[in-house]
Amino acid sequence: QVQLVESGGGLVQPGGSLRLSCAASGSIFTINGMGWYRQAPGKQRELVASISNGGYTNYADSVKGRFTISRDNAKNTLYLQMNNLKAEDTAVYYCKYWGWGDYWGQGTQVTVSS
Repeated sequence: QVQLVESGGGLVQPGGSLRLSCAASGSIFTINGMGWYRQAPGKQRELVASISNGGYTNYADSVKGRFTISRDNAKNTLYLQMNNLKAEDTAVYYCKYWGWGDYWGQGTQVTVSS
């Protein structure tokens, strides 16, 4: 089992920045990759960014050039740096780890509004 705890969400003005964190504990050795998803009201959950154990990253077209996914293996923590935030980035953001199983964080609200 892997436990995930997210932090870093909040309210930010358009053009601002936030950094989300996802701290993992448990059977980390079973993990092949990790990523960030988001779900806006009335919409399906969508993949925002992912990173493999080999460091390969992938981004949704809507966030390319603005968001950066990274990880600190020593701290077992996944990050999502979000810059130049837009109103359409408003959503609940979830981290997900996958490997022998799929594991989700509890979600953190990001609201972009003036």
